[in-house]
This record gives sequence, structure tokens and C-alpha cells, in this order.
Amino acid sequence: MFDSTVPSLRSTLPVRQRCEAFFSGRARALRCFGRDEEPEGSRPAAKTSRNIWEKCFTALPAREGCLRRVDTNACVAKPLGKAGRSRWRIGILLLIILIGGADWVQAERPIDFNKQIRPILTQHCTSCHGGVKQAGDLSFVYADKVLPPDGWVIEPGEPDASILIERVKSDDPDERMPPPHEHPDPLSAGEIELLERWIREGAKWGGLWSLEPLQPTAITAGGDGSNWPRQPLDGRVLERLKIHGLSPSPEADPEEWLRRVSFDLIGLPPSMERIASFRTELNRVMGAASRELVYVREVDRLLGSERFGERWASVWMDLARYADSKGFEKDPHRDMWPYRDWLIRAFNDDMPYDEFTIRQLAGDLLEQPTPDDLIATAFHRNTQTNTEGGTDDEEFRVAALIDRINTTWTVWQATTFGCVQCHSHPYDAFKHEEYYACMAIMNDTLDADLPSDYPTLKIPDDPARLAAAVEVQRTYQRRRVQRNQIGSELAGNVAWSPLVPSSVSSTEGALRIEDDHVHTAGGTFPPGVRYTVQADAPPLTALRIEILPASDNPADWPEQGSVLSQLKLAVEKADGTVVPVPIADVFADALTGPEDPRSSVDKDAAGVGGYPKLYRPRWAVFVLRDRLVPEAFGPGAVLRLEMLQSNSVAGNLATPIRHFRWQVCDEAAWMELIASKTLADATEALEQAKQAAAKVRGADLPVMQRRQSAVGRATRQFIRGNWLDRGEEIPPGIPAVFDTEQTVRNRLDFARWIVSSDNPLAARVWANRIWEQLFGIGLVETLEDFGSSGTQPADRELLDHLALRLRDQHRWQLKPLLRELVLSSVYRQTSAAPESLREQDPRNRLLARGPRTRLTAEMIRDQALSVAGLLENRLGGPSVMPPQPDGVWQTVYSGAQWKTPEGADRYRRALYTYWRRTSPYPSFLMFDAPTRDLCSARRIATNTPLQALVTLNDPVYVECGRALANRATELSTADDATDVGAAIEWMYWAVTQRPPGQLEIDELTQLYHDLREDPSGDVAREEIASDALAIVANTILNLDRAVTK
Repeated sequence: MFDSTVPSLRSTLPVRQRCEAFFSGRARALRCFGRDEEPEGSRPAAKTSRNIWEKCFTALPAREGCLRRVDTNACVAKPLGKAGRSRWRIGILLLIILIGGADWVQAERPIDFNKQIRPILTQHCTSCHGGVKQAGDLSFVYADKVLPPDGWVIEPGEPDASILIERVKSDDPDERMPPPHEHPDPLSAGEIELLERWIREGAKWGGLWSLEPLQPTAITAGGDGSNWPRQPLDGRVLERLKIHGLSPSPEADPEEWLRRVSFDLIGLPPSMERIASFRTELNRVMGAASRELVYVREVDRLLGSERFGERWASVWMDLARYADSKGFEKDPHRDMWPYRDWLIRAFNDDMPYDEFTIRQLAGDLLEQPTPDDLIATAFHRNTQTNTEGGTDDEEFRVAALIDRINTTWTVWQATTFGCVQCHSHPYDAFKHEEYYACMAIMNDTLDADLPSDYPTLKIPDDPARLAAAVEVQRTYQRRRVQRNQIGSELAGNVAWSPLVPSSVSSTEGALRIEDDHVHTAGGTFPPGVRYTVQADAPPLTALRIEILPASDNPADWPEQGSVLSQLKLAVEKADGTVVPVPIADVFADALTGPEDPRSSVDKDAAGVGGYPKLYRPRWAVFVLRDRLVPEAFGPGAVLRLEMLQSNSVAGNLATPIRHFRWQVCDEAAWMELIASKTLADATEALEQAKQAAAKVRGADLPVMQRRQSAVGRATRQFIRGNWLDRGEEIPPGIPAVFDTEQTVRNRLDFARWIVSSDNPLAARVWANRIWEQLFGIGLVETLEDFGSSGTQPADRELLDHLALRLRDQHRWQLKPLLRELVLSSVYRQTSAAPESLREQDPRNRLLARGPRTRLTAEMIRDQALSVAGLLENRLGGPSVMPPQPDGVWQTVYSGAQWKTPEGADRYRRALYTYWRRTSPYPSFLMFDAPTRDLCSARRIATNTPLQALVTLNDPVYVECGRALANRATELSTADDATDVGAAIEWMYWAVTQRPPGQLEIDELTQLYHDLREDPSGDVAREEIASDALAIVANTILNLDRAVTK
């Protein structure tokens, strides 16, 4: 195996530096062979001309053997003797073994398009010849735009005949690519040489590495004779270390490992009691195998802890953009905590990742969804809702839909798919229209940016009542649909004829009659506008209103919504007498909201209509209580319809019907229906279900719910990303680059495809995220981007090994993979390292030492509460408002206040803290937590002075410092330096899980005595001592060792 991160000497360095690197490597080989220096005269002088250096690498074609090329290099000025040549060849072989990733070995391997060519094209070419801009109809994103028969810049096998090479080597500024005025620095000689070699080898185009199938890798178990390897991945890491001339660091002491693994698995430090017990168990056993069992049992204990679910749920909450508020300007409260509790249960139960995915993306579409399946769909109801007056509900519904698409592709696919909303991807093979094919998959839900967050699911506070409560609500929704279908099905099986109006009028604006008996309203309409339609009274049993879009072009839909709040029917006799005509029932084409169509016959503002937006023609049927017989009213009788529209949206904007027509039906089937036992039974069942649902108390959790097909939304491409400028209708689908035969029609199909073997990204992305949580940096550093603009994997073979272990061996379960990782030799190395190692590998990408990373914002706070003995370990429940500085949280509209509880709730774990998007918890922000307006795939740790100000002055940390000091004083009550030293040592151990050095004890003890001095004598001696020790405790909580693991 060759390390994929070792740069090619031939491709990345100037010629002279390449030769210098060559001779440096040769010197290492000679030293291994027993020679201290190179043969005299074998290296060119420092001032040797460039031509001589060039001959080092160009004397023979690259395809010839490295040994032959080395022996015939023109720069070897003094020939070696026969014995010298033999020793030299042996040295070279040793060199190959030691640094097998070096260039003279790689030169014999075919060019890797992804590792060597694609980065050059992405950096230098795709800004003008990419997915967005394709100057000259040339795109280096798509092979067919570059290679024959359609491409024109490359002749495979013939670099000298390829326009690409001609242009990048040109000295003419008008011909050179990239253009000098945009890219002053031309391609380096090494980059051009790589392009030439690639073309000479046939210009084989490679797909993006992350989209290639997962590759099983035979990771050897060869060790170093000590504790390496414990796991297969150790062998791979050890192999890479040897390539770089490194050795693993010593194993971490038990306390260091225990602190690290405790934070990584449960997010909390080990207690003093746990440390003592773990050390005692290790001391009691004999032999490596027995000691290993102690480590295994400790890991299994942590994996089985309820705290495990809390720690890993907090990771997912960033991805899910979890918050307890709706976002945007007003940012009012939203009940989302049941979804957070579902996450905790899912991680504690080790729910397989494929099930975890399907339930969140499409739990409502499962054949028989459980309450937990419905709760899981709140993942995509974490999108923001704009309740500000005067905003367009459709605009922000679309914004939420776009966020769902982008979030899904970030979380599961680690692609910058959001770029494709406005244009084809500049670097990756995603086309503009493919974004809207994905939108068509998700554009099927009932939510519509309403202040009520409809649809919601009432979640009782008592988990034991959850199943019954959900079943009551589902029964109510089912009864609503069943009763409405009785009438809507009949409406499709009877004959309708137009109602020909004789006059129309409106209390506001203008109402006129147009072709085909369509009524059109125009003007400004305040809430409460009333239309009046009159026509010669026909015989009828039912009326049907058709609410029509103003435009015949579906690309112009949706349009402004409307609600018919109340319909009054009457017959006006010739003498002016008005006789009311009772309406028995109302049925709609489909139910699209919480309102009952029968609301259109009462004084409620709700009713039938296309609300909040009209996506297609809608209709509703009003059934008379008795058949209308015109003759009964005498000659000249007129039917009068009064249409009251009192509903309004936020900002007091009216929702009148602007285009409509009326139809009539005189079939007896309607009279039979309203008198039928079928309808009576359905009505009774609905009322019972409604009453039962009204009794459910609890949180209103927004969930996903699919629209009925009769009122489904068509998805059209947004021209240049403008949601107001719609193009052709786009069917559901996934990008062609994935080359799958699976049919994806809806969210359920999509979710199942994501976790299928056809999609290699899901396993890679999740395995990489798991690795990053343990080691501080992913094997692919850009967790959010596995595309061309993201970083290459530090070790792709290792990443694929982990992804396959996760998907195939462990069946997508997290805990078995974590178990392997934290028990590995790689993970169990000490993080301490000599300066030379830190200089050679400052970011620990080679893994020659154990990980040492800063704790997350939540861990820092939870640690302080835990070591202070204050942490409340109750699982789940509504979010709480722990202490924070006064005046941080202010709301303009609702008058809501930050109410700090007095009991145990003020000491709950950080993930239960109330999360308001416009004002997140301050100490979390200081330690790099996101606002969660949008999906956050990666927290990038920073170190700033503000962080120390938080942990020194925040009310939570001040209180924790005092409580920690109180715990320490329980060890002794004497007031002398020895006992104070013992208390300080205990606090240091409790916080860092390491013993303090003598210098640290001396410094902290001196701080204590300095703080005890009170020249005024105004404060009691005992109070001074208590305060001084509290400040010392707070100081310990601020140490670097306290905020790292």
C-alpha cells in the first residue's frame, strides 16, 4: 500500500528541488545500509545549472525502470566502482522499502486521474470551463466535453497533438491557458508534465473518487511486536507510519485513555470513583489478555450507558439544525424537544443507520408508521418558519424546501448540492435540472410556512401515553378523510351544469363575469369582503364552486391563496321576500389543512379554498338540506349566493377568491347521501374521534405529512434559481452521475436509495464523521464536501475499510464500530509527543500519536457540572433555561422571558438547553457552537480570549467552581497548607484525571494563600477561605488540560 497523501516529487516541486529530494532520500538509504554519507561527487554542486538538474529526471522516458534511470542520470558526475554500484543498488532497494510512496516508484504506476489530474483542472480550469461557465463549449467537469468524439482539446495518447498541452505551454499571452490576466502564474512544469503523461497513457477519465464503489482492502495485521495491531485498522496505520519513517507513540496511561474514551462515548468525564475502580481492576489482573478484558468491559459499560445517546444526539442536532424556535425575525417558540428525545432513544438503542435515515426522511410513508416513525420526520420540520406580517408563505415554504434538499445532500452525501439550485455545479457533475428532480421528491408535504406549523403531532409529556395519543390523532385524521371522500367520490359521478349569473357584485373592489361563466375579482380587498351572485333559480340539490388560477399556464402557479369563510344561500321572490336555503353538508376535492370544509357554512373565518396557496384548480360541493324547486317560490324567483371572505394571513392581508365559477346539480343522489346511514355513521365516528383528539395534551411537534395526490404540487425548474421564474415541469429523480437503476419517485424511495449499496457516499460520509468525532479531524477533512473542491482522503483505503465494516459487517450499527475504534492501538496512543514529531506532523494526519482535541461547548459545561457534583442526569423532556447573564435574551413581540428554574432543571446536560436561533446560549457560541439556522456539518474549533472570560465569569462556571471547592473541603477540615494542598490535588484529579505536578501544586497553593489575605479584616476568616478555594477551583476548570481530551 502506498500512502495517498505523499506528493509526487515529479509533479509538485521545481526540478532542482525534486533532485534534492531524490538525493536526500538516497542518503537515508545509505545510512540504513551502514554508510554515513554519499559517495563523493555523486550530488551536483549547489550552483549547477538548471539543465543538469533537468537531466536528473528527463534523461530517460518516465516509463523506464527507476533503477536504470538513476544509474544513467547525467548529474552523477563521478562513476561508482563495481562494488559501489552493488552497494548503491542494495541501498536503493532499502530506500524503496522504507519510502515506497516516493516518486520513482510511483512513476511506474499509471496516472491517477482523481489524485493527480482532477485537482489541476479544478484549480486552474473550471472557473471558465466548468459546470457554470463553459467557455468555448468546453467543460472539464464532463468527460464528453473534453475527450473524443465530442471533445476537441485532447488527443488520447498524443500530448503533442493535444490543444490542451499546446495552450498551457504557450508563451503567447493571447494563447496561454489559463489566461495571464486572470491567472498570472502559469501551470508549473510538474503540472504540465503530469498532464502530458496522463494524455500519453490514454487520458483515462476517472469518476469522482467518492462516487466510486467501496473498495475492499486487504489490510494486513502485521505488527511491531508490541501492542500493534489490536484491530485491522492498526495495521494500515502502522504501514503508513513506516513509509514515513515513524513509529507509534507509547500507549496512553489508563487515566488518559479513560478520560478520552469517556468524553468520546458519553460526553462526560470519568468520576474519581470510576478512575480508582478502573485502576484497581487493571492492577488485579495478570497478563496482556486479562488487561485487555478490563478495557473491553469499560468500553461496553460506556456504550451501554444512557448518557451515550445524549452525547451522540448532540452531534446529530447540529446536522438537523435543531432549535426550540422557528427562526427569522420573530423567532417564536416551537415544540421540537420530542424529536431530540427520539434521537437520544435511537442512539441508545443503536438503531441501524439505514433505519435511522429512512425514518427521518420518510417515516410517514412507511406502510404502518409507528409513533416514533412520525416523530422522526421532524428532522425536516426543523426548517425555519417566517411568521412576520406581510411575508409570502409560498416564498418561505420554498425556502424551507430548498433547505431540506441542501441539508439532505450535506448530511448523507457530503456534497455542495446547494450550488445546483441556480446553475449546474461548477466542479462536480450535477446539472441544474437535477436539483429540481430532487425537489420533486420532497415537494409532496402539507406544511406551508403557516404560523401553526401544521401539520403537527401532539406528544404527551408521559412517554407511556405516547402510542395511545398518536393513535387517537391518526384516527381523527383518518375519519376526516373517510367522511370527505364519501361526498367527493359522488361529485365525480354526477352531472354538473353551469350556473348562469344574472348579476354579480362585491363590497370591495370589482367583480365581473367573463367567458365561460368565470367570475373575476380585482382591486384591494380587506378581510370581510362579501360577493353576491344572483341567477334565475334552477332546480338543484347541490352547488359546486370551482376556484381557478388566473393563468392557464401551470408555470405561473402557485397563486395567491383563498378561503371561502361562509356561503349563504337564499331565494328572493318576485315580491322581494327572501327565503333562506339551508345547506346540509360540504365536501372538498381534498383536505389540505386542519380546517373542516363544513366551516364554510358557519361564522368561522376558516373554510374551503386553495389556502395558503392555489397550486391547481380546486372545488367544493355544497349539498342542500332539501331539493330546491323554483316553482315553489313563484315566477321570477332568483337564487342569491352570498360569499363572505373574512380570513386573513399574517399582516392582515385578505384571502379572497379572485377567479371562480359555480355549477349546479339536480340529481337525487345528493338527497339520498345526506339521509344515508353511511354518512351518519361516518359523521358520528368523526365527532367521537375529534373529541378524543381534543383531550390529548402535550407538545405540538411539527411532522411531515404527504399531500393527497388530488392536490399534489407540480415541480418546475427555477430559471437561474428564481422561484418566481418557472420553467419546464421536472419529474422526480436523482443525478445521473450515480448511475443507478433504482426508481426514485418519492421520499421513501429516495431514503432507501441513499442507504443502498448503489450509493457509496452514505457509508463513507458517516464513517468519516464517526472518525472525526474521535480523532478530531476526518479522514476527509471537509466533512461537508466529498466533491472535487473538498479535500482528498488522507487514507482512502482506511476510509473504505471503515465504511464497509459499518455497512456490511456491523449492519449499519454505530456501537460495534465505535467499540473497534476506541479499543484500537491507534486510539490508545498517548497524545504527548516530542517536538520533532509535532513539527513533522503538526495536525496528526499520520496518527503517530493519540488524538488530543478541545472539548465541545456542551462537554465543557457538562464537565463543570459533573465534577462539581451538580449534574442532573434525568433523561429527556422539554428544554430548560439554565442561568445566563441578564439581558442576553430579549424578545420584541411575544414578551417571552428567559426563566431560570430553581430546582434540578438548572443543572441539566447542555443538550437540553433551550435553543433560540436568534439568541443561542452565549457560552455555547463562544466555544464555536453554530446558531443552527442551517445545517452545520462541522464545528471548527477556535481559541480566543473570550472563551476564558466565559469560563471565569459565566454564572454557571462560578457556581460550579464553588460547588467543586465545597466537595474538596469534605476531604479535610483542618486549616493548614498540607490539607489545602490535598484539596487542590483532589480537584485537579477530578477535573483533569491526572495528578498535578509539584510546580502546579505550588502555584495553586500560592494562589489560594494570596486570595486569603484580607488587609481590612472586614470578612470572616472562614468565608475568605471558602471564596479563595472556589477561585482556585474555577482556575483549575480553566486549565488547558480541563478543556481538552
